[in-house]
Amino acid sequence: MEIIIRNTGGQPIYEQIYSQLKAQIIAGVLTPGEALPSIRALAKDLKISVITTKRAYDELEAEGFLYTVAGKGCFVTEKNLDLIREQQLKELENHLTAAAGLAKSCSVTVEELIDMLRVLLEEENV
Repeated sequence: MEIIIRNTGGQPIYEQIYSQLKAQIIAGVLTPGEALPSIRALAKDLKISVITTKRAYDELEAEGFLYTVAGKGCFVTEKNLDLIREQQLKELENHLTAAAGLAKSCSVTVEELIDMLRVLLEEENV
């Protein structure tokens, strides 16, 4: 399990942990029943507050991605990954629809829009 914290994006640290863990669960990198590092261990590894790590784990548990066993730790739940993927695709479609509308209102061509997306995707892989 790898988590990368960036201090430059303006996204809160707990959200970065939450989104990266959620993505790893959806991608199958973290499998159902797999134990996650303890809240304290993850906080120590990332050199952040235990409260920050706890908030990320709490958010994941509230959405049904994790469950906690007292005295044992946090574990990845069994989820319907097809349903989650479909929800994410719908959200992506909504964002792209909004971007297309904005591009049209600014007279941005399809080629320019594709180039922008390509650049953004390449920056993410750095």
